[in-house]
Amino acid sequence: MYKIDDLIIYGNTGACKIMDITTPENISTDKCQLYYVIKPLDQGFIIYTPVDTTMFMRPILSAEEVERLIDMIPTINADPYYNSRTNELTHHYEAILQSHNCADLIKLFLSIQIKKEIIEQQNRKLGQVDERFMKQVEELLHNEFALALNIPKDEVHDYIALRVEAINQKESQNKSASM
Repeated sequence: MYKIDDLIIYGNTGACKIMDITTPENISTDKCQLYYVIKPLDQGFIIYTPVDTTMFMRPILSAEEVERLIDMIPTINADPYYNSRTNELTHHYEAILQSHNCADLIKLFLSIQIKKEIIEQQNRKLGQVDERFMKQVEELLHNEFALALNIPKDEVHDYIALRVEAINQKESQNKSASM
């Protein structure tokens, strides 16, 4: 069971804070059932959900876990997924989102980014479904990473880029030294 002030990931809502654990009087339900009062950190509403909900919830990652994920980025093999059927493309992306696994979300983001680069080289635009999911994944990751790393959300992109660049430079130096 979570405690008041815990930071969690709640479904696809993303990063949230447990504001209270209570039996709300304004919900017509079993008066003995406890509810989490959850506040999404970047949205202006409150969620009431039973403590024993089946909705996905987990604590946010630690700074060390986020840094390990970022350090893996140069090794991730992300192949673009193509499907001309919008509903199948949407289903593919939603299935990955439902895993709530940050490594899978990073791989999804990178695969769409590669797809975008390929399409732009052909003087075309990325489709709306791809754009929507790329933004959603980026938002979910950046919100959680900002909290875990204790940095502003608008600095997450640069933080990731600098860390990946440092890893790539270190690998280049190691290869040069071994030759």
